Formats: sequence, C-alpha cells, structure tokens
Amino acid sequence: MRKTVYAAMLALCLWAPASAKPSFDEVLSANKAATGGSAWDGKITLSLDGDYSGQGLTGTVHTMTDLKDGRSANAFQVGPATGGNGFDGSKAWQKDTSGTVTLQEGGDAQVLAVNQAYRDANKWWLPDHGGAAITSGGEKTTSSGRFDVITVAPRGGKAFEAWFDFRTHFLVRIVEQQGALTVTTTLADYRAVDGVMLPFKFITDKALGAKYVETVTITKAAFLGAQPDSAYAPPKVVVADFAIAGGRSETTVPIQLINNHIYGAASVNGKGPFVFIFDTGGHNLVAPPLAKELGLKVEGNLAGTGAGEAVMEAGFTHVSSLSVGDATVTNQLFIVAPLDQLSDIEGMPLPGMVGYEMFRRFVTRIDYGAHTLTLIDPKKFDAKDAGTPVKFVFNDSIPEVMGTFEGIPAKFDIDTGSRSEATVTKPFAEKNKLRNRHPKGVEAVDGWGTGGRSTGYITRVAAITLGSVRVENIVASLTTQNKGAFAGSDYSANIGGGVLKRFVVTFDYDNQVMYLKPRPGPVADIGTFDRAGMWINQSDAAFEIVDVTKGGPADDAGLKAGDKIAAVDGTPVASIHLYDLRQRLRNERAGTVVNLRILHKGKYRRVAITLRDLI
Repeated sequence: MRKTVYAAMLALCLWAPASAKPSFDEVLSANKAATGGSAWDGKITLSLDGDYSGQGLTGTVHTMTDLKDGRSANAFQVGPATGGNGFDGSKAWQKDTSGTVTLQEGGDAQVLAVNQAYRDANKWWLPDHGGAAITSGGEKTTSSGRFDVITVAPRGGKAFEAWFDFRTHFLVRIVEQQGALTVTTTLADYRAVDGVMLPFKFITDKALGAKYVETVTITKAAFLGAQPDSAYAPPKVVVADFAIAGGRSETTVPIQLINNHIYGAASVNGKGPFVFIFDTGGHNLVAPPLAKELGLKVEGNLAGTGAGEAVMEAGFTHVSSLSVGDATVTNQLFIVAPLDQLSDIEGMPLPGMVGYEMFRRFVTRIDYGAHTLTLIDPKKFDAKDAGTPVKFVFNDSIPEVMGTFEGIPAKFDIDTGSRSEATVTKPFAEKNKLRNRHPKGVEAVDGWGTGGRSTGYITRVAAITLGSVRVENIVASLTTQNKGAFAGSDYSANIGGGVLKRFVVTFDYDNQVMYLKPRPGPVADIGTFDRAGMWINQSDAAFEIVDVTKGGPADDAGLKAGDKIAAVDGTPVASIHLYDLRQRLRNERAGTVVNLRILHKGKYRRVAITLRDLI
C-alpha cells in the first residue's frame, strides 16, 4: 500500500491561439522589474509565517529560505499533526509526523527540492538562468486571464511550467509533476514588503478533488540576515518513544501470509489483540469501526491514494500505544482510513495496519518461511547472518533500492504491502518499450488497493536485480493506468510480497540497509499468475466475479462480471477461503478443469473452466 497524499485541481485551461510570442528573457526581466528589481539584490533570508487551511484541518506553517542559494527549512502544525521538511543545498530531508527524520533521496524528492530552491532563489534572473534549460510557451488565455508561460528545467531538477500574469508580470502559477500527480500551485495577493512584492496566498491543488485543496495565507513576512548552516540542516532528534519489554533485545510474533500480505496480532491502547496487516512502507492505521470501538477522536478529511485511480478519504487520530509482541511505541499519530472497505477484496477483516512508524524504530526481520516477524532493538542488532546487504534510500516512507530490470538500470520501491511480484510504472514501461519486448502477456486486473482496482499488461520477466541480488522468473505487471501510484515517473517498479517471500528479509531503517537471505528449498506459489482469467472478490455467501480477462478461460466459458460463484467442485464457497481459491487458480496445472456453480441474473447454472497459462 502506498503512502498517503493530498489535494485537488484548480481550473480547466481553455487554450487560446498564441499572439506575439515574448521571449522567456523578456518575461523574466519583466517579472524582476515588477516585483522590485534591484531591491532584491540586498535580500538574504526570507522568513514567512502563515495560516493553513485544507483537508478539514487548520494550522500554522513557518518557512525559512536562503534567497541566495535556495536552501530552506519548513515546519508545520496542522490539526494534530506536526512535522517539517527542508533542503540543505545538497539533500532533501523530512521530519515525519511521528518525529523521526530521514533524508529523502528516493522518488523525485531530490529533483523537486532542486526545483523549489531554483524558484526561491530566483535563479532564472541570473545571466545564465542558473544553468536551467528554459523555453517559451508563448501567451495563453484561460477563463481566469492572460498569461506568459515558460517551461523551466533546472540543472539537477525536472521541467515545470511557470505562468506569469500578462498585466502585472507577477508569477501566479506553477504546474509541476510530483510523482504521479500534476500539482498546480497558485500564488496570489501580492503585497509590498521592504521594497519588493511577495505573494501572501499559496493554493496547492493536486487534482484529487476540490475539497482537498490546501491554502496557506501569509501572516508575517520578514527579511533577515544570513542564517547558520544548521538552520537548514536535518534536525538532530532522539526518538525515545519505543521499547521492548524487560529490556530484551528482540521480540518475535507469528504471522500469516494471505494474498502475499503479512498479518499478525497488534494491540492498540492496551486493547486487543487485533489481526492487523503489516506494511513496512504504509502507515500506522486503524479503520473507522475500530476507531469508534476504541473511542478515538478523528480529525480532517485527507485524500489517500494508492494502486488504483480513486481517492480514499482519511483522517488523523492520536493513539497512546501500539504493541506488537513485547515491542511498544507510544504517543503516536495514526491515520484513520476505511481499510475495512477492502475486506471483501482481501477475503478477511481489515481493522488496521502496522506501518512505517513502528518499523522505523526497530530492525524488522520477516521470515516468510517460518511465518514469523521479529522486531529487534537497533542497538543490539547483529547483521552477521542476516544475508546480502542491499542499500536503500527513502522515497517518503518506502525503502527504494537500485537494481536492474532485465539489464535496464531501475529504481525499485520495496513494498511488503503489495501482493504482486513486480508492478512496473507506466512511464518506465513505455520508455523502455517493455511491452514490445514481451509479446506474450495479457491485460487484466492484477491488484486492488486504497485507490481501487489496478490494471496492467501481465507478462513474465527473466530476471531483476535488487542491488547485487538476482531474482529470476518474475511475474510483472506493466501498468496501464494513467492515474494512481504507478502512473508516475519518479521510480521504475514496485516490488511486493510475491518476490520478497523468496527470502528472509531484514530491514534496518536506521542504516538504510535491507538484507536478503534466500529461503532454503523450493518456495511455493512464486512465478505464477491466475490461470482462470478472472478477478474474484468476497460477496456475502458467494464470490463475485468483478472482472473477466478477455480471451481467458473464464471468458471462453461465458462468465461475466457480476456473476457469482456459489460452489467450487461441489463445495459451497462458505467453506472456502477467497485467498485459497485464488492461490489454487494460480497453481493448479494447466489443463485442470474447475467446476463452478454460478448465479447469473437470478438463476443457477454449472460452468466448467479449463485452466491454462495466460503468460
């Protein structure tokens, strides 16, 4: 499951024919003159305080920016959440809402920080434009006015659009690709401060719906002298909100592997245990029914996205303690999101999730073969027998490793919350013409997450490498979606439980190392894909067919989306686990006949499907 993201889109542009096309030098010269000209020359540091509103929350923000080189440090307190981020001139960093600090070197965090530094320092005013590649988009007209538009690609950054008001020459809009989202930032309400003009309102819209738009209104702006380097450096923090009972070095709990997801017992505020899903890249989370049962106060309307294209609304709550075995973290901010709505997809209840905030504090070992998860005190961890070390960086809360995809250099997000083996982002697949290289495959629903169903072209890949570790015979989905977590170009592919379960996997978040130790003997249910050609979910006392793969066995047998499976080979589905049937349809030999009792438009009929390889 993918991390939580926020906001929505501002306006639909109505393109008009370009008139006389000003050069970008003319546009930028006019912008500098309009906002103060030479008055900027003596400005060194800008301090801003503002009020935040959005996502059903209010709060405050503070930003300190070095106007010469674009270094910055930001802090926020929004509803119950506090945190921050910054750029020290070399590295982007993040202080998450649980208080831990990480360098953000994965995804596109670094290039976006370079972009922001470029804009904050107004490097486009320099004679060489700060080394950026700039092109003019000419004049554009929308329902909100006329604009001069340029496209800027800073050195070490990525291309973004800058829109300048045709009349005032103020910068009024930034359009930038951030991960899979196109983010529009509107700058408004310019006011004079010490001889220069500054925007006092910032509106951020990530095209997720109007209710998720975020607004910052500046309440105080001041120019300061030079600040020490420490003002922009990652904060030094000591997190002391976790422990293992009795001072022991580790605690081990049993886990179940269901749909390649990890399930285990967890207690919240001393109540439980509850069976939670464990996701090292997700966040600590409870579903609304459990939040109500525990009497938790929920604040905010956050927009959560994931593998699918839809938005799942969430909120924040405060939890006093989360315990797994003898390990406990205290005083935690949790997400409250309708994870329970995925129970029919998973085939079992989903009351909550143990996520990144727990695993950031402990070394975490997942033994897929022994069905155990061990949390280890980082100070007492011995890596001697952990396996091959693979360095990773953070893409928000997700470990990201360098490797290769059939010899092509690639960035892989490591996601224990994914059921798949490998899900390839659409831009990476298209850039490398992967579909042309893999003519044998099938388009199908291949997963279901917080954003709904995910679809892809499923094929077989010879090998990938994670660091120096080679993994062969991979079932990969080349994403076909234009929205959702797999539509962005900030990484290459997501590696899920279908690959990870071939190993004993150990995550050392403090030192940013993942250890992979191959499991002995043959590992069941790897390198396999659905041989029935249908996606099924739980539905009351039946399994509902929600998608049928064109040309697959289910399609050949006349099955349709909406049909319900009442029995399999004479056994009522009430006696069958959804995930067991899915695994059987993956692993039974091609040529196996499966007899189904189908409810179609109020009438029962018997249907036989013959399994066969689709990839």
